[in-house]
Amino acid sequence: MISNRACECAADVSEQLTREQLFGEIASQAVISGTFSLTRQAVLLGYLPRLRIDHTSPHEIGQIYIPQVNGALMVATMALVIGFGSSSRLAAAYGIAVSLTMLITTILMHLAAVDRWKWPPAAAAALTLTFLVIDLGFVGSNLVKIGDGGWFPLLVALLFFTLMTTWKRGRKILADRIREKTVSWDHFVETLGEDPPVSVPGTAVFLASSCDGVPLALTQNLIHNHVLHRTNVLVTVRFEDVPHVAPGKHVVVDEIHEGFLRVVVHSGFFEDTDIPRVLAGLRARGHPIDDTRLTYFLGRETLLATDRPGMTEWREQVFAFLSRNATQANAFFNIPPDRVLELGIQVEL
Repeated sequence: MISNRACECAADVSEQLTREQLFGEIASQAVISGTFSLTRQAVLLGYLPRLRIDHTSPHEIGQIYIPQVNGALMVATMALVIGFGSSSRLAAAYGIAVSLTMLITTILMHLAAVDRWKWPPAAAAALTLTFLVIDLGFVGSNLVKIGDGGWFPLLVALLFFTLMTTWKRGRKILADRIREKTVSWDHFVETLGEDPPVSVPGTAVFLASSCDGVPLALTQNLIHNHVLHRTNVLVTVRFEDVPHVAPGKHVVVDEIHEGFLRVVVHSGFFEDTDIPRVLAGLRARGHPIDDTRLTYFLGRETLLATDRPGMTEWREQVFAFLSRNATQANAFFNIPPDRVLELGIQVEL
């Protein structure tokens, strides 16, 4: 009798452990997949540097793996376990993180209801206030736990907020500095007419962050190599604030001058941008792109932190560090590395 009771208890304990392990695995996989997805969207929306993103499924776009993020999660998990020592000591940090997430989600829901879903403001405010009363109660009850470990998620949030805003602001400043060095298209065409460069066969592809003016890589190529390809394709990729761009609006082509095509690629943050595939589509539509003699010219900026207006110098140094360690454009846009020629320029932030 006692033996049977012991066996039943052991079976119950084993079943409970198996259930807890299953729930733990589900929770950990959800965190990992969610982190990958949010990181990818932040990269495409311009809030984080380019990262290497591996697609693990040829059919599902959400099946991705980001090695840098996976490694960071591993290090962070180990540091948390060593630093806090037990799961009970992590309860305070968990409570602050969850309650603030609920509060932020409610605020974002209100913005989406008014701006995206076009709800009446009164109805949206009534629903939001209902959730805010609950969320603020949870947040208030967890504020007393800040000294017991609740400071950790606040510190992490502050760190990522600083990095993301620094990257976003730095990209804008960099675009402004590059625009100062950019030659206008009319002046460029006028210069070509006055002093025509040597024309060589093949196709040159220049990636440009903006459709205004002439890409720096193109002007640098003319200055240093004194040649111009017969077909020049100026490609600008614009990441839209939507998951998917409507069919037929992905690629816009304009022949801006003899031998020059301006291509604007519109991409949603759930979509991948494959520049060679875009060029193959243009070639199929009859554009004179020579795939056998095709070279990608990429600009590579060396960023220098200065006291010019824009950001504090320490943030400029952080931005320069992030930029140096970002995934290169050829890897991000699936450009064959053996067809890439980089042209460097120094930019003072």
